[in-house]
Amino acid sequence: MRMTGLAEPSGNDARQSASEVGALTSVPDHVLARRAALGSRREFEEIVRRHGGALFRYARRMLRDVGDAEEAVQDTFVAAWQGLPDWHGRSALRTWLFSIVAHKAADKLRKKRPTPVEEIFDDIDASPLADPEGAARYRDLRTALDAALQSLPAQQRSVWLLREVEDLSYREIGDALSMPYDVVRGNLSRARVTLGRRLQPWR
Repeated sequence: MRMTGLAEPSGNDARQSASEVGALTSVPDHVLARRAALGSRREFEEIVRRHGGALFRYARRMLRDVGDAEEAVQDTFVAAWQGLPDWHGRSALRTWLFSIVAHKAADKLRKKRPTPVEEIFDDIDASPLADPEGAARYRDLRTALDAALQSLPAQQRSVWLLREVEDLSYREIGDALSMPYDVVRGNLSRARVTLGRRLQPWR
């Protein structure tokens, strides 16, 4: 993902060797964030590489439109680049990034017209079941799950995705969505009940 709105890398950054770039994979998030806050484009690009996929997955499933999701993630990283000097590590970097993308997605949802339901797990290319009947049932389940998720209120859908797909803790979800623990738990419980009821035929 090419980021716009960021300063172009310096000549020194452009000449970094592949081994130096590869070495960043073992650097903790908070160290990358501290260096990026001081203006290091290389460290920030590692943050984008490390977390961009999860942010896009969340935004796409919230917004149901690839273009809108890409724009939300792009806006998220621009805001993160600008906001890193003020990020003091009170929450994990990943949680902070999810808080930004959640707000960007929510803004778009408020302006968005309804769109047709599509399969939410279209990044899964094929069913794990080999027989045609099983594969068809699996596709039907994916479509039913997508429809059930899209029927949830946006807040419940956001909490469910962050917990069940992105594996954030209740506390991290609360931090990301500026939501008290009990509200997180309540939204997740209602989402699970609704999804369980709607997917009962597949159990």
